Order: sequence, then structure tokens, then C-alpha cells
Amino acid sequence: MNFKNKILESARRTIKLESKSINNLLNYLDDNFVKAVEHIYNSNGKVVITGIGKSAAIANKIVSSMNSTGTNAVFMHSREAIHGDIGIIKPNDSIIYISKSGNSDEISSLLPYLKKLKVKIIAITGNIDSYLSRFSDFVINTYVEKEACHNNLAPTSSTTAQLAIGDAITICLSELNNFNSNDFAKFHPGGSIGKKLSLDIGHIALKNEKPQVNKKALFKDVLLEISKKRLGAAIVLENGKVLGIITDGDIRRTIENKKNVFNVKAENMMTSSPIMIYEDLLATKAIDIMKKKKINHLLIKNKKEEYIGIVHILDIIKEGIE
Repeated sequence: MNFKNKILESARRTIKLESKSINNLLNYLDDNFVKAVEHIYNSNGKVVITGIGKSAAIANKIVSSMNSTGTNAVFMHSREAIHGDIGIIKPNDSIIYISKSGNSDEISSLLPYLKKLKVKIIAITGNIDSYLSRFSDFVINTYVEKEACHNNLAPTSSTTAQLAIGDAITICLSELNNFNSNDFAKFHPGGSIGKKLSLDIGHIALKNEKPQVNKKALFKDVLLEISKKRLGAAIVLENGKVLGIITDGDIRRTIENKKNVFNVKAENMMTSSPIMIYEDLLATKAIDIMKKKKINHLLIKNKKEEYIGIVHILDIIKEGIE
């Protein structure tokens, strides 16, 4: 077997084993899963998720997903918990303990103290007969037949299964809480996701200059304005009212159709009645309009129907929105 084939075979074997582990979880979903989700949903406290090693990394990811989808969650490292971090737990909180074996020293050290706090414990474990399972109120089985690791040692299939169950709990809670795209936008103001959900076209327009000419402006003046403002267009205005738009395309057509272009006025070059949209329209909606209409510019107006700016399609794409 050559080097390339060896790599591909290893990758395919890993993905097959991990996908099988996730698929097998469907057989383990039972009343314990339902009751665990119902308990978290009906409680007034936060979700405290704990683990150690690779399970701790999975716990951190689940915490992040819950917080971003409307469920208050925090991470508590199992080892640090018995050195003071257990203080973050309050009476109405729910504990999710993640462990493949369910029998580590950290578990036997921490569980007695958790039970004294009289909080509900949800175990996510691959061993339903473990110490963790016996001490937990709800046990969610994440048993895997084999790790994807060729030595069957490194947590791979097992952590993938843990993550999948964590995501399942997260999404169940999000749906029960009627968490919608507007809520999501509040928690994701940054990045491309946040921009897609919250960035309105008016904010983009404010960054741009406003290339504009009057209707009697000559070809040369129009060309200079378009070149100076670098938006590939100029708006034709009269007393603050938009009469039309002159784009690079209009310039080319004028050159093709007129013998003496330098005597042509803006009103004879412009495209009348350009599309105008309100400033609070989401940028994602604006770019959809551009693509549908096959145009590169949109004029922006406020609620008073006043022209306030112009946006080029590249302005939106630069924001990470396509």
C-alpha cells in the first residue's frame, strides 16, 4: 500500500467508526434522556458541566453551544472542583458529568460532595454500571464499541458520541425555549453569522461617500465624480430628490451611442427610478435583491423616504455576507 492510500484508508476508517458510534446512540435514547432534558428545562438554575481530560474539552464545547442558544451553562473542571470551584454550584443548578469510564479517581472524590449539595446529576457515560452511573439521577448512555484510534486507546469515537449527545441536549432545550434567529443574533454580534442575522444595510451605507451630480452635469463632471468616490456610480439629484443613477455601464453605453460624449448631460445618461431600499433592511436581504435584479448598486433611504446613501454589492461581500 502506498503512502497516499494508507492515509486515505486511515481517514475513512476513522470517519466510519465515529459515524457508527453516533448512529448507535439512537438505540440508547430513552426516558433518562427525556427526563434529563425536562429537568434542565423546568429548573431555574444554570447547567454546570464537568469532566476531565478529553471529556473536559467536550464539556467546554457543550457549554459554549448552550450559552449561544439560550441555556445558561458554565464549565467546572472535575479536579479543580474539590479545590474550591464547587462553589459555583447553586441549589437550583443541574450537573452534567461527562466520563467515558465513569470510574475515575476524580469522580469518586467529587460525587459525594455533589450529592450533599442535593442537585440533580446527569451522567453522560459509556459505562452504565459505573460509579458515576450509580450516583447519578439520570444516566445517558454513550457506549462505543471501539475507538477510532488504531490502538483503541485515544478517546475518539467516545468523545464524538459525547459531543453528539451534548448537541442533542442543547438543541432540545433551545427548541423548548423557542429560541429563534433574533435571539441568536443577540448572542452572536460578531463574525459572519452575527452580521448575517443583524447587520442592516444602513450601517454599510454610512461608511461610503455619496457620489452625486445634478441633472445638468456634463459627461466629464459625472466621470470625475464616479472616479473620485470609487463606488462605480453617481446619483443624479435635484433638490434632494433622486432622479436616477449613472453607473459604469451607463458610461460605456453613452460612449458607444454618442459621437460627442463631452456634451452629454447627466439626465440623458442616467437610469431613471433606481431601486431604493430602507436603511433597516438586513444586508442579507439586500444582497438577495441585487442578485435577483442583477444589479451592483442599491440606494438607501430612511423612513422619511429621504435618500441617505448608496451601497455597492462588494461592500456587502466585504462584510462576509454573500
